[in-house]
Amino acid sequence: MNTSIAQPSAFAFGANWEKFLSTVNESRIEAAQKSLIDLLNESDLKSKRFLDVGSGSGLFSLAANQLGADVTSIDVDAQSVACTSELRRRYGEVMNDWIVEEGSVLDRDFVTGLGSFEIVYCWGVAHHTGKMWDAIENLSNCVRPNGKLVLAIYNDQLYVSKIWKSIKQLYNRLPAILRPIVVLGIGSVIFMNRFFVTTAASLLRLVTLRNPLIPFLNWIREVKGRGMHVWFDLVDWVGGWPFEVAKPEEIFRAMRDKGFILSELITSQGSGCNEFVFIKSGGVYS
Repeated sequence: MNTSIAQPSAFAFGANWEKFLSTVNESRIEAAQKSLIDLLNESDLKSKRFLDVGSGSGLFSLAANQLGADVTSIDVDAQSVACTSELRRRYGEVMNDWIVEEGSVLDRDFVTGLGSFEIVYCWGVAHHTGKMWDAIENLSNCVRPNGKLVLAIYNDQLYVSKIWKSIKQLYNRLPAILRPIVVLGIGSVIFMNRFFVTTAASLLRLVTLRNPLIPFLNWIREVKGRGMHVWFDLVDWVGGWPFEVAKPEEIFRAMRDKGFILSELITSQGSGCNEFVFIKSGGVYS
């Protein structure tokens, strides 16, 4: 007899992004643009094909579109597709150069049918598909030679990651009315931990006659860094299921074996995402 515990349903990512849309403004859009520019080391994406995989709210599709890219946004979640379409309607600079489609990155035929891209952007998505390595495999095939693949994958913290897995499973099994309480409780613990660490760093700088405000300023910059919203990001983090993790070297080796060269790496200091930018070797753009 099978005694395994049934897995919880997938987290409703689109419902969370729908609430986030009310907070989108020029400041968040500019922050998202800066995040893209810094990560890609490019400020002009004019006429480059940009695939936003798991577009969610659509914020980074919008940022890429306003930087000049021909954007294709895909998401398996119908509400996320609706959110991206709404941002396209509100802010899209060249709407004919921004396509929004519903589809799964795990569907090889669907992904292949999208064509090839100079930039494939998959930030914090592959690890929520339930088949992370299959998702990465499909994405790698639609990057043009010399094109860039952006990945952000949850850092593998061994037993800590296992604890987070249990938290996420619990969250998605709870009645909806109780879920905000869980998010608030976890958010409070995370905030107090960061506050004490930041305060200690500030005191250390003070006694060594350095500017004690720097640790707090760095904290503020991190919060504002990608143009996201603290609460909705936290809900996404606590509830995000399915959930997979990987060590940086695992991602590096897998992509190296597929013919990609690591161009940029930003490692997480905790349970967040390691960010990678890979360049597909060989050839030139058509």
